Amino acid sequence: MHDIAVVARHAQHAVAISTEVTMPDFAPAISAHDRILGWLAERGMSPAGAPFFHYAVVDMPRLVVVAGWPVDRDVVGDDDVQPLTLPAGRFATLRHRGHPDELEAATGELLAWADERGLAFDRAESARGEEWACRLEIYETDPAEEPDLSRWETTLVFKLRD
Repeated sequence: MHDIAVVARHAQHAVAISTEVTMPDFAPAISAHDRILGWLAERGMSPAGAPFFHYAVVDMPRLVVVAGWPVDRDVVGDDDVQPLTLPAGRFATLRHRGHPDELEAATGELLAWADERGLAFDRAESARGEEWACRLEIYETDPAEEPDLSRWETTLVFKLRD
């Protein structure tokens, strides 16, 4: 069982790379984080927070996953890395400590918690699948500092409908 809450968040500038992946082949989304770090370094910039994945479109087994890093200002992108503004609003959040393989179950817990309380997420069905305004996994733990995946901290942050 996790601590779950509804919190208000401000809009956040970020830089991101959008990828189309499946859960068994998630590597392109993971490698995008390193590409973004290199892109930021080339411009003399540093991230303003922890890396995230935004599950923009869910149509199992296919996903559109946006890998990103928050930054402290709006930036101009290029063909690879694009600026992104994570929206302000009310979000259901869950803090998970454990292996990333456990995040699917944690996500199910967060979705069920919201459903039990009559909370609606900011999402819509489309021809592409279920499109989410903002469905984040924020990776709070630096793997260089904590190599044991069972000790990683990840925050799920899902935007609620206004």
